[in-house]
Amino acid sequence: MKTRKLGQMEVSELGAGCMSLSSNYGPAAPGFIAINTLRAAHERGVTFFDTAEVYGAYTNELLVGEALAPIRNEVKIATKFGFDVEGSGGPLSTPPNIRKVAEDSLRRLRTDRIDLFYQHRVDPNVPIEDVAGTVADLIREGKVLHFGLSEASAATIRRAHAVQAVTAVQTEYSFVERAPEANGVLDVCEELGIGFVPWGPVGMAFLTGWMTPETKFDPATDFRANFPRFSSENIRANLPILDIVRRKAAEKGATPAQVALAWLLAQKPFIVPIPATRSQDHLAENHGALNVELTAADLAEMQAAFAPLTVHGASMDADNMALVQR
Repeated sequence: MKTRKLGQMEVSELGAGCMSLSSNYGPAAPGFIAINTLRAAHERGVTFFDTAEVYGAYTNELLVGEALAPIRNEVKIATKFGFDVEGSGGPLSTPPNIRKVAEDSLRRLRTDRIDLFYQHRVDPNVPIEDVAGTVADLIREGKVLHFGLSEASAATIRRAHAVQAVTAVQTEYSFVERAPEANGVLDVCEELGIGFVPWGPVGMAFLTGWMTPETKFDPATDFRANFPRFSSENIRANLPILDIVRRKAAEKGATPAQVALAWLLAQKPFIVPIPATRSQDHLAENHGALNVELTAADLAEMQAAFAPLTVHGASMDADNMALVQR
């Protein structure tokens, strides 16, 4: 596994998204399966693991802490603050809450430092300068090593970076979800030397190719049940986008998921996708993306095919989209 730089932090070129082991993409995986999957990812060279207090809530951090405790000094752990988990559920990035989350996350993760501490969503009621300043204090205290933002606008990234260097920005980005290309976020990351971590790198599994218009998600355990992009009508309408990935996969002797990840890796050298899985077979498939070479001609061909198409349906419901800065 090669490495890439997120700001000044060096990590494996593919990370591991941990959320789906505990929540939001179906029922939680049995603990032993989740732990074995995370340790198998490390054995394959992954050194970058992504979690958050709200995943579960709290259970994902506990799981990650247990899984990575024996190899803590060989990995980087990213977690997040920024929600009123036990209250309204809305944004909460007051300095006291940031400090509380840091202490609680350190305990759950069984560690003495958080490698990358993201603001999970921008809080409209707290100036980003206050957020960055609080994390800067935590960095001076050694409890946090690097500062990150998630789903922040280019303007917010600039303001935060002026107070405390932003190491990485995490936002949704994939062959089917292109907002960071248009809203200036990728550009500002490149300009300021900030790493970019795409969540949903295979389109919340749409680009793996297994979904059909008949696919149904359980609203009790899977948030895609309420996301417009995953209605039967929109899955059907977006199949031409998937077909572009499928055709390139057939040419390369690869799977659609591998091409989707290879496409992201080919966009910028500071991009580190964090595909999620609870299956070691899918883990091996994801890592096969590192052997897929997409040439400049391949990328141009895929973009030319994508350009005239329309992406149907918002990727999240209205409440979640309201928390995303564009």
